Amino acid sequence: MERLAPGLGSVIALRLWCTPRHAEPGPRPAAGPGTRYRVPVNGSTVVAETWGHGPVIYLVHGWGGHRDQLGDLVAPLNSAGYQVVAFDAPSHGESAPGLLGPRRANLPEFADALRAAVAYFGPAHAVIAHSLGAGATALAVLDGLPVSRLVLLAPMAEPVAYTDAFAHGLGFGERIRTGFLRRLERQTGRPVADFDIPARAAGRTDLPPVLVVHDRRDREVRYADGVAIAQTWPEPTLVSTDGLGHRRLLRDRAVLGEVHGFVTARDPLRKAG
Repeated sequence: MERLAPGLGSVIALRLWCTPRHAEPGPRPAAGPGTRYRVPVNGSTVVAETWGHGPVIYLVHGWGGHRDQLGDLVAPLNSAGYQVVAFDAPSHGESAPGLLGPRRANLPEFADALRAAVAYFGPAHAVIAHSLGAGATALAVLDGLPVSRLVLLAPMAEPVAYTDAFAHGLGFGERIRTGFLRRLERQTGRPVADFDIPARAAGRTDLPPVLVVHDRRDREVRYADGVAIAQTWPEPTLVSTDGLGHRRLLRDRAVLGEVHGFVTARDPLRKAG
């Protein structure tokens, strides 16, 4: 296809890029079942679940994830006086397909789902997000979503940087990759440069304080991504772990303690290190 049909190859590449492999359902939050809602998003709906009362903290899972993955934070945040809202992104968990159809999604749809949830449940005291969900959350904030405090766990800083490895893994070359990126721009209605979080954050002074937590041995999202965001965001705190990988940090007590302290503190630490 690279030589004879790069156009068709780019169509297939885009479809594969937008098709997540879904994680197995995990244990339900220790807080027990919340109240379920269906939130309208782009002519479809996503399933959201809420627990507790008070200022709202949103939980955003990553690519192929589900709303229970950050569930260990629910009970402690409820006890601290916060309402917690978690949702399944389009074509994830129990949510309906999004604009791309069954089993497919993209980063802007994650951002749209977060904006829809905030419009439905109320202003975001904080958003705690993981992986591609963290990148989508940062995108929504850069686009103007008001958030008081932001936590990015193993965040993806610039998805296009991963298309080289994607091309290598599937065995296609630059003709297909270039066509794939053009199709991605048409699909999202945005230039791919819009998804470069560090580049867009650099020089901004109107962004909320951010806590970035990233493991040095993360094999799915490069540790350098978290560092790049922390280096360009105006008020960052960077916490680096060693050996938790990409998902174990979501259940690590020390990490959860850092996250809880940051979002509940009256004056969170604002530093990079």
